[in-house]
Amino acid sequence: MEKGQRLETRLDEWRSSLQRHSAIETADVEELEDHLRNQIDILVKAGLDDDEAFFVAVKRMGDIDSISREFALEYTERLWKQFVSPAQDNDIQWGGHHEARVVIVLAILAAISIKIPEVFGKHLADEGDMFFYARNFSLFVLPFLSAYFVWKRSLSTKAISVLFISFSLAALIVNLMPFKPGGSTANLMVIHLPIALWCVVGFSYAGQGWQNHDQRMNFIRFSGEWFIYYCLIALGGAVLIACILFTFGAIELDAEQIVGSWVLPSGIMGAVLVSAWLVEAKQSIIENMAPVLTKIFTPLFALLLLSFLATMLLTQSGINVEREVLIGFDLLLVIVLGLLLYSISARDSKAPPDLFDILQLLLVVSALLVDIIALLAILQRISEFGFSPNKVAALGLNMILIVNLGWSAVLLVRFLMGRLQFMHLAKWQTVYIPVYAGWAVIVTVIFPMIFNYR
Repeated sequence: MEKGQRLETRLDEWRSSLQRHSAIETADVEELEDHLRNQIDILVKAGLDDDEAFFVAVKRMGDIDSISREFALEYTERLWKQFVSPAQDNDIQWGGHHEARVVIVLAILAAISIKIPEVFGKHLADEGDMFFYARNFSLFVLPFLSAYFVWKRSLSTKAISVLFISFSLAALIVNLMPFKPGGSTANLMVIHLPIALWCVVGFSYAGQGWQNHDQRMNFIRFSGEWFIYYCLIALGGAVLIACILFTFGAIELDAEQIVGSWVLPSGIMGAVLVSAWLVEAKQSIIENMAPVLTKIFTPLFALLLLSFLATMLLTQSGINVEREVLIGFDLLLVIVLGLLLYSISARDSKAPPDLFDILQLLLVVSALLVDIIALLAILQRISEFGFSPNKVAALGLNMILIVNLGWSAVLLVRFLMGRLQFMHLAKWQTVYIPVYAGWAVIVTVIFPMIFNYR
């Protein structure tokens, strides 16, 4: 890439970062960019090359967050109007009405897709068909979410082919393999298939830049923000359903059937698309919420795990390794990992160590100890009663988490001691993403064959 092109690429990245802040409008960005370009021209004439001039000019202007705060103070009324009247936002924030129509159409298609099997005699209310819906649940909606990113990112034909093949193979595998409803391998497949397909969505989100560390971290940010929005929509949906049941019940009409067969499943599907659109459209607002949530729950979960370890030590009680317990501990550790991932993605990588980093280390170390205890309990159970799909799946996941948490602890210690930059910890997390995807594929596809679909 020529120097001039490289400079324009850097300016595009800088402009995109600036546009994500709701306090800064298009005219403001253009004014700041003109100032930045003038600074670069002056520095180039002084003898610096393009790259050096760009970095020095950006440094002189101050970091983007500081600029955003200055604009927010100057244009408080404008910022407030953006919060309470999102319809007035510009195309940068909301992607224009055309994007809204695309998302609405895809959300409707996702909502309709879960009702299509009824044409072929499959019904959500029928207990005998529940396994069909459970194994295909993610396939009803995630292809539409990927389609949204295909449209938004203008992905190449090659990338679209990869996505089509991935979803098609997943659909064939889970529907043609002779799973036994209620069996251990069937339940494991239902849990792990959405994880594997979410990584496929990550490919559509990042496009050809999936190998790039920053793009993977952006997808981690998107995942955390999407989860928050989805939970908020789910809470609103629960209130809506309660109101539907109440109002129709007041005239002695039972709305439970229509809610259970139409409103609830269609809402669950459509909300996946709407949440993704909201994250893309209003990133700067939710960015203020998610870091706050991580700062609240990181110390609370650290206290929970430390209390659990102290209680185990005092009572000398061991972990009861039953299926529900294994799932519960794995879910707890995944939540801890999610807190770690999102706090890393939201942190300024250039900021010095602070108290929150120490709390993060405390959380990681306590989770690592809990993981080791659970792993030892699983190994003991396997030695006594032999292998089973659930135990092996829990064993593999715990080993994967131990590696991640263990090395994360080492990197955090080195960062706190000033021997390592924070970006190395962030990069470690993005490098590890394919490991989770690979394990999800193994549990979904290989486990059933190894354990004879039991």
